[in-house]
Formats: sequence, structure tokens, C-alpha cells
Amino acid sequence: MATAGLDVLLLTCEPEVRYFSGFLSRFWESPTRPWFLLVPVRGKPIAVIPEIGAAGMAATWIEDIRTWSAPDLKDDGISLLKGALDDVTEAQGRIGLAMDLESHLRMPLRDFEALRARLPGKAFVDAGPLLRSLRGVKSEAEIDKIRYACHVASSGFEALPGHAALGQSEREICRQLKINMLSGGADSTPYVIAGSGPGGYDNIIMGPTDRQLGAGDVLIIDTGTTYDGYFCDFDRNWAFGRSDDEVRRAYEVVFAATEAGYQAARPGATAADLWAAMARVMEAGGSLGNEVGRLGHGLGMQLTEGHSNMPGDETILQPGMVVTLEPGMTFAPQRMMVHEENIVIREGEAEWLSWRAAPELPIIK
Repeated sequence: MATAGLDVLLLTCEPEVRYFSGFLSRFWESPTRPWFLLVPVRGKPIAVIPEIGAAGMAATWIEDIRTWSAPDLKDDGISLLKGALDDVTEAQGRIGLAMDLESHLRMPLRDFEALRARLPGKAFVDAGPLLRSLRGVKSEAEIDKIRYACHVASSGFEALPGHAALGQSEREICRQLKINMLSGGADSTPYVIAGSGPGGYDNIIMGPTDRQLGAGDVLIIDTGTTYDGYFCDFDRNWAFGRSDDEVRRAYEVVFAATEAGYQAARPGATAADLWAAMARVMEAGGSLGNEVGRLGHGLGMQLTEGHSNMPGDETILQPGMVVTLEPGMTFAPQRMMVHEENIVIREGEAEWLSWRAAPELPIIK
């Protein structure tokens, strides 16, 4: 912060507030109330939060907690926040706020404009790159949480052939999967999507639906399961009854592409290098294109965070970064095959966090 000339960070989003405070609450699901955390370049953080959160914040290491009765239709914490910012900034101070990719302002825009008007001479500057670089490299405690989430999800996926069957719907299969993961130790499974179709699927962000699985169908399920506020994010594919040679070949190609990405995942490589390693394998394997837009991303407190494995992203991989490898390709018109694993960058060879998928497409009879 000192190097960037920042007097204070103004944090408004759940992952940022939690990262610096340890405040973990599902109450963020309600969009009614804004929450603020100030991290000054000198001194301790200041929480400016609704009164309803005072007890929870007091259980963290934060000592300076300033509250108001929220929601307030006339002044929803803005005067309190303005006063706190004045306490930690000079008249011409610089306030860091995340403004770049994968960031948003979790407060009403009209309130933010009112705040700026009441802080003349002070500049709001982009602190996104600073926050991303800090959160991108995980501590061993953070990695342990992600590893555990991966363990729970991997166990759920491995048990799926024991309860999935021809004639069941995507929804029925995913419901039992979620039950198994919650029973296995997950805190929540907020992200479970599924797609299926005869000989492949053409959508990986919708579902699950009531579509019933028939012979020759391919099912993909992708999950973001959480443990203590940290996500895993990976998928698995199955064929039902039988699969044709084209589908099996597509599966083998994306499996090989994942392996290529894993071998390229070394400290000093870039996110673009991971993309190139995986893309080469899929191109050689007959890929007709990639509808996903990238081949993986950063992972942690959010399902997706930080960098993208794509051309032009020169984010340098460092030990402690948690990365998804997600090669996906269109192998026939309106037919996709996508595979995803989670790894952590280590000195030398990366560490698998998700349990590696089977090298051949599993078939559920």
C-alpha cells in the first residue's frame, strides 16, 4: 500500500472483508445492507457495519467496530464511513478500491457518489491488482481448506455411479450428489450444474433439469462445494448405457489436455502458458473450437477469482496459487466435452487437490 501510495483500502465485498477480518457469515446473501472494512496503511482495520453484525465482528480480531442501525433510508452508513475515512486519510488522501476484472462495488451507486462528494480532494484509485496479487497466493491453512473441499466433492463423484441409473433425471442425480457431499463434510454446495445429451452436451452452465438419462447420453456435473468459506471447482463426465467412439475420443483428448496443463503448471510460467499447453493438445485432437472462453482460472474464497488461463493473461504462477485446469472443446456440431481439475502450484511439480478423474470415460449401466 505504501509503495502504491495508498492511505487506506476500502473493502465492500464479502471475500475481501472476510480475507482481512475473518468475518464469515451467510448473512451476505441478503443484499439489503452494505458492509465496509477499512485497512489503513498505518494502524488497525476499522469495520463500519450494520448493528446486526456487531456481535459477529466482535468475535474476530477487529477491535474498532463502528455501527449504525441499518437499513437507514436516509443515511445508510455513509456519514459513519465518511468519518472513518477522514480519520485515516489526509486531506489529499488516496483511497484504494477494487475496480478491475472480477470486482464489483457492493453498495448503492448513489451512496458511493454521495460519499465521493463529501470527500473533496480525496482520490479513489484502483487497488484491484494489489488485492488480487495478495489473495492469489494462498497460505497452507487456506490450501488445506480447499483440499478438504476437493476431498469431499471427489468422494461424492466417486460414489455417484452407485446411485445414478438409466431413467433418472439430472435433478435426481444431482440432488443425491449434494446430499452425499453435505453428509461427507461440506458446509454447502452452492454451485452444482449439469448438462446432458445424446452423444454429448451443448451447455455447461445450466441445469440440472428434469431431463431423464437414456442410453447413449453423456452427463457432465460441475460443482463448487465449500468448506469453511473456501471453494473447490471441478467436474466429472459419465456415459449412460454405452458411448460411441467419437465421445470416448473427445474425453481422452481433454484428459490429455489436462495432463499437459498440469505439466506446464510450474512457478514462473504464465496463465497464458497453461492455456497454450492445453490448447495445443485439443487442436491436435480435432477440436472445432472452445465456447468457454478460457481453460481454467484461479480458485479460493470465490468459485472463480484472479487470473484466467487464456491468451494474453500474463499472470505469473507462484507457489501457493490454486488453479483450475479446465480444457473444453467442441468435438462435433453442438457437442462439447469439458474436463476440470484443481491443483496448487508448488516448487517443481504441482499438487493435485481434486482426485484425478478416470483416464477413460466411465459408463453407468
